[in-house]
Amino acid sequence: MKLIKKVIFKVYKMLFLLCEKSFYKDPTLIMFESFLGKQYSDNPRAIYEYMSVNYPGYRLLWSVDKRHVQYFRDNEIPFVTRLSLSWLIYMSKATLWITNCRLPLWIPKAKGTTYLQTWHGTPLKRLANDMDEVHMPSTNTEQYKKNFILEADKWDFLVSPNRYSSDIFKRAFQFNRNLLETGYPRNDFLYSHNNESDQTELKQRLGIPLDKKVIFYAPTWRDNDYHAQGKYKFSLQFDCDEMYSALSEDYVIILRLHYLIADNLDLSKYKGFFYDFSKHDDIRDLYTISDMLITDYSSVFFDFANLKRPMIFYVYDIENYRDNLRGFYIDFEREAPGPLVKTTSELISEINHCAGNNFNDIYNTQEFRDRFCYLEDGTASQKVSDEIIRHLQNKII
Repeated sequence: MKLIKKVIFKVYKMLFLLCEKSFYKDPTLIMFESFLGKQYSDNPRAIYEYMSVNYPGYRLLWSVDKRHVQYFRDNEIPFVTRLSLSWLIYMSKATLWITNCRLPLWIPKAKGTTYLQTWHGTPLKRLANDMDEVHMPSTNTEQYKKNFILEADKWDFLVSPNRYSSDIFKRAFQFNRNLLETGYPRNDFLYSHNNESDQTELKQRLGIPLDKKVIFYAPTWRDNDYHAQGKYKFSLQFDCDEMYSALSEDYVIILRLHYLIADNLDLSKYKGFFYDFSKHDDIRDLYTISDMLITDYSSVFFDFANLKRPMIFYVYDIENYRDNLRGFYIDFEREAPGPLVKTTSELISEINHCAGNNFNDIYNTQEFRDRFCYLEDGTASQKVSDEIIRHLQNKII
């Protein structure tokens, strides 16, 4: 199987190089991709939405995994199927690539193409060259780091949400080109839609009851718990019956698993209490409608902090995750902007406690926002777009 894949990738690379030589460069074509073509979301979406209104002279096209094209069709978003022959042609012709994850390592950066990497989170867990050990399938620590650095070497621009992230990105990715320290474009939505009418409209569209408070549970993936490469396991580690009994009168819980998690949860027993939005394209909608966040080591809490709403950290395996899997860049147990709990009863207790007290004063969340959210003001999409378009225009001159 590995040999077959190797041959296929080699053929793809040859086809890409052939396309690059056979088709002219289009100075108006910009290719977008989010989470390996699986979503219409995140920083690429925010930049796309800004550019589509403010830079109508450019042709904007999405790279989409063949299993996820229906959403783009239904919403009339221009796309090309990822890894198809058409995709190879458009990628070779494009003047700009914009993505939030690594592209396939075999694809060479086309001559004359600018590559904007937006990344997808403020780092809590150690990244790339900073990782001591890698516990992922089909690779080892040395190979993983080597491949990551080879990919990062293709990036011309990298978006950073704050100075803390910039310092990590430069070291972990060995990146020494253009760093756009602007805040994250994806968080502009949190500032433009942080009002009751937008929240009500989103709840109605998503089928969430208006008479209940919303708890958002967004856990991350565990590097060493997987089915296969790129497909990770996950199971709820709290007592669902206990949560239902204690909270269902006043709350609903919406879930969104990390895009790498392959498992489907069977929550039919708790219909009307648990809502699984793992396949919902953009997490920004779920932030907006949520009164409270429960997470673990996912970087979602850096973004959610912009809303100044309560956050609880359900870290039942923190010792193993911290000491054996990834390690943290900050003293998470001391600096997390909310309580850390390990059991279902503790979780329920903190939900009730946070709901009835001034959460931001108790946990001094302003200090956290001053460090990680100080650039966020709803204008990051404009700043990134204007800078990159200015670069493209200067290329033509």
